[in-house]
Amino acid sequence: MLLAIDSGNTNTVFAVFDADGGLKGQWRATAKTADELAVWLRQLMALENIDRNEIDQVIIATVVPGNLFDLRTLSEKYFNCKALVVGDANVSLGIDVRVDRPDEAGADRLVNAVSAHATYGGPLMVLDFGTATTFDLVAADGAYEGGVIAPGVNLSLEALQNAAARLPRIDIGRPAKVIGKNTVSAMQSGIFYGYVSLIEGLIQRIRDEQGLPKLRAIATGGLAPLFASACPSIECTDADLTLRGLFAINARNRI
Repeated sequence: MLLAIDSGNTNTVFAVFDADGGLKGQWRATAKTADELAVWLRQLMALENIDRNEIDQVIIATVVPGNLFDLRTLSEKYFNCKALVVGDANVSLGIDVRVDRPDEAGADRLVNAVSAHATYGGPLMVLDFGTATTFDLVAADGAYEGGVIAPGVNLSLEALQNAAARLPRIDIGRPAKVIGKNTVSAMQSGIFYGYVSLIEGLIQRIRDEQGLPKLRAIATGGLAPLFASACPSIECTDADLTLRGLFAINARNRI
C-alpha cells in the first residue's frame, strides 16, 4: 500500500491507498516530529484496520522545506521505505512545466495539474483554497502553464483581526446580505463576498487573457465547497484532487 503525504503551510494530509488506487484512510495533522507522527499515524491506521506493515511505498509533496526531514525520517524509520519526493530530479511528473523557473513551482500545484488533467482533461484551471488561494492553468496537453497566487481566506481574516484592535474574531461563513448591520456581519460580508469577487474576477481575466471564454474551473481545498456555492464560474469541487495526483505520480515512477 501507498502512504501519500501532502504537506502544506498549515496542515499535512496523510492518505493510504491500496494498489488499485482505493483510498483506505485519510488524516490531517499540524506540524509534528517524525516520532510524534509515527505514534499518531499508528493509532489512526489501527482504527481503520490498516496494517502499517503493509505500507511499502511513500510519496511526499511539500511546500515547506523544513518539514521534509521529519517526513523522510518517518518514511524510513517507521515504514522502512525510501520516499519519492515531488520536485526531486529523479521524480517524473509526466507533464511539461512551462514557467520561467520550473524549480520554483509549488509541488502541490504541479500535483494538482497532473491530477486535474488526468480526471477532467484540458485546458482548465485549478483553484486551491489553502494558506494561499492559487489559480493554476493546465494546458490541453496537460502542461502546467503558470498561475496566480493570492492571500488565503484565513490569512486575510487573520491579518484583518490582528491589525484592527477593535475587530473581533469571526468564523468564515456566507452572510444572507452583502450590507452588514453589525460589525460581525460586515466583516463576514467583506471576507466572503470580497473573495467571491476576487475569484470570479480572476477567473474571467484568465479566460479573457487565454482567449478561452469557456475555460473550465475546478476547485479543491478545505473552503472550496463554501465558495464554489457562490461562484457560478466554478464547475465543481474535488476534495481528493491532490491525493489522487500523488497516487498517479507514484505509480508512474515505480514502474
